[in-house]
Amino acid sequence: MVILDNIPIEEAAQGFAAIGSEARLQVLQTLVKAGPPGLTVGDIQSRTGMAASTLAHHLRFLASAGLITQEKEGRSVISRADYDRLETLAEFILKECCSDACKGEDT
Repeated sequence: MVILDNIPIEEAAQGFAAIGSEARLQVLQTLVKAGPPGLTVGDIQSRTGMAASTLAHHLRFLASAGLITQEKEGRSVISRADYDRLETLAEFILKECCSDACKGEDT
């Protein structure tokens, strides 16, 4: 297993695959916009217009990739973007930005 920047490449691939769907990306953006308090499933559904069963599928996929967390509060389930995980993925993809271009400058 290859580990780059404290995250195994397989986990990074899973995270990027999770946001590779327009619907899941829409759900994730909705949760990012909501901030740390998160949203109930009903709130996400009303903001995205997704059917409940479709939304449940996408939330499970995002949660299994570690991009969101879900917590039961009373009768509601609150979903929240996992900002630390999202930052780790962004750092993973940008870590070596332009490193090949800079190699030519050193010679």
